[in-house]
Amino acid sequence: MAAADRRRQGRDQSHRRTPRAGVPRPLKQAPDMFDLTIPEELVLLQDQVRQFGAAVLRERHREFEAAGAVADPVRAEYAALGLAGMELPESLTGAGLGTLAKALVLEELGAADPGAALALDALGPALYPLAELGGEATLTRYALPLLEATDARALLVWGDSERPGRRCPLIRGGRATGTLPWVPAARADLLVILDTQGAAVIESGFRLTPVKGSGLRAAGAAELVLEDAPLSSHWENPAGAERALARWRLYTAALLTGLMRTAAETSREYALQRVAFGKPIAHHQALAFLIADMHSAVDASRILVQEAAWRADAGLPFADAAATAFVEAAEAGMFVAPNALQIFGGQGFMQDLPLEKYLREARTLALMAGGIDLARDLAGAAVADCTAGFALSPLRAEDA
Repeated sequence: MAAADRRRQGRDQSHRRTPRAGVPRPLKQAPDMFDLTIPEELVLLQDQVRQFGAAVLRERHREFEAAGAVADPVRAEYAALGLAGMELPESLTGAGLGTLAKALVLEELGAADPGAALALDALGPALYPLAELGGEATLTRYALPLLEATDARALLVWGDSERPGRRCPLIRGGRATGTLPWVPAARADLLVILDTQGAAVIESGFRLTPVKGSGLRAAGAAELVLEDAPLSSHWENPAGAERALARWRLYTAALLTGLMRTAAETSREYALQRVAFGKPIAHHQALAFLIADMHSAVDASRILVQEAAWRADAGLPFADAAATAFVEAAEAGMFVAPNALQIFGGQGFMQDLPLEKYLREARTLALMAGGIDLARDLAGAAVADCTAGFALSPLRAEDA
């Protein structure tokens, strides 16, 4: 037998090889297999939001940044799309579309202007503690009035019941005290504090003092101060708090994915137009590799976000997947955004172009939902099967 025939026969029979001992054959269809197919109705919704973001938000992002708010006509257009209550159950006049639908919408809004996306979303991620810990009665009491108002905002902040030395709101004895030097809101009609043990709702006893923020300026920026603020509602439910935090991470990671997508596409278009040494700079190998890596990072982030969202909608455990998606999005954002600016060179720092905004907002989004280190702690503990956690775990001996 000729050598070529032997190689061909080996390739033809390679799929019949017996697996190594201890390595199971892959299942043809695992019960929790992630389906990459996006339903047609969600594709149509995604297209609508993409058009709205490109035509309205992206064109006016500097205006929104300067004002620290989104114009009322834009709010009306957003409401007309039916996005305000898309995650609320149908029994509460919502669309009941679920986590994956929200992730798709947030990616498109993040691609246009993540700060404006936060400003337009009256409930925002504050919806998740209300839904996970309070249920429909709580949503009726707190969420529906905000959706019916013209210009209302609920603000979700991360507290810390485990390490009182940090500058985070603390819940003690039916009261909340603490300071956050920056929150992405100039005003709030409702404040929700989420920590590892549960959540609390505060309607009075807090103040927001405007500050000059760096990123997400369209959402506003303020220092939050709570001085013995009374709790309107309080729930202690660590499992519910974990789910709410996971949904908050997916919310933020989806915005980051959209932001990265725009940054990568903008830099690619420029690199195809800018000519150096007789050809577009995108045709030089070093830059071509960099642009390819940037787009790969965006795709990886998107897949992780959508998988975690799909798991949430399927009723499967998703906290670890959400933490991993958030870490990937935050890390990828700090790879894509700086390099997108670098491709433009010095002009990337000018406000005539949006590159410097992408960089500011990628860094700011990575600070939300408890921050990247807390998410990495959970993701790392899951990978290492370490139930006690690592450096940030409240179960450390020195914190006991």
